[in-house]
Amino acid sequence: MLFDSHMHVLLDASVALVNALTDGEARGRRYLAPEGAERVGAVRAALSAGADLGLGEADQLADTARTLRTVFEAAATDRLDDAAPALNALLRETGARPQLDRAPGEPWQVHFHGADDSYAVGWSAGCATGLAMALGGDYAGRLGVCAAPRCDRVYVDTSRNAGRQFCSTACQNRVKAAAFRARHASDQA
Repeated sequence: MLFDSHMHVLLDASVALVNALTDGEARGRRYLAPEGAERVGAVRAALSAGADLGLGEADQLADTARTLRTVFEAAATDRLDDAAPALNALLRETGARPQLDRAPGEPWQVHFHGADDSYAVGWSAGCATGLAMALGGDYAGRLGVCAAPRCDRVYVDTSRNAGRQFCSTACQNRVKAAAFRARHASDQA
């Protein structure tokens, strides 16, 4: 599965924001999204952001993450008719638009900016566009929600065979260990 490098960045950022900024379950435990200064730190970690990120922008990205979660959940259950309107609304709200940008010494790249180009709107527009391109192309089936019990973290399947089911190897190993224990217990009975 090959996404271009910028698309890969946007999809990874979408996953990181959803997993860091939405409540649910992670690796068998209840997960509460951080708030306040901890939310700012979570956004910085998810996006490798600089120190100029404020609480207002972190809160805006948390709102975006909640919308993106609905897209992942809908796509994972093949409900694209539910995912598309959520993404379209986010694209409209952010005023997402393509633009060619180039860092010094780098080639030109297509980036997606929001109408006001703030940090939060820019990332929201980019993540929405990345997911829209995945849904609008052949990659909707590559967006998933972890299949492990008590985990609802999301992922993008970049494997060759589109066989990924878990958000992490930790969840995959947890499920395999539970299956092994169950087989072993039935052998003992």
